[in-house]
Amino acid sequence: MSEDKKMTPDEVNQYMMDSMLFVPRMFKVINQVNPLAGKTFADFYNSMWADGALSRKIKELIFMAGGVGYCSPRCIVHVYPAVKAGATVEEVFEAAAIGMMLGGFVPGGPGIPYCFEYAYKCVQLAQQIQAGEPWEYLPPPKWDHGVY
Repeated sequence: MSEDKKMTPDEVNQYMMDSMLFVPRMFKVINQVNPLAGKTFADFYNSMWADGALSRKIKELIFMAGGVGYCSPRCIVHVYPAVKAGATVEEVFEAAAIGMMLGGFVPGGPGIPYCFEYAYKCVQLAQQIQAGEPWEYLPPPKWDHGVY
């Protein structure tokens, strides 16, 4: 994309989808007000997540596993780009299981039983995404300080 051309919100959403494999929920709003911020974020994201020594798929699975390990509902959305990058349900399960173990062993972690819920959600999401079914990783925002 030319740096001289201002992108519309729809163009930035598509740019993010093409380059990041998803549009983060917050950028669906931000892109309406400041499309340049969305494009800049997508470029930054790709500087870290693009294929390198590790593939994008593996990086997305690592991030998703971290979300499981810390019971972060907003981080498990990375199951979507992981699947879009080729991750199978079995790979999602294995990465989520590692995240679950992390949550049980890291000092101050939430514990395996709590992380299990997030691991299970990742597997459900992967199955829905692969089947082309509607999916959602979070209920709509309630404006309550991010409490799940």
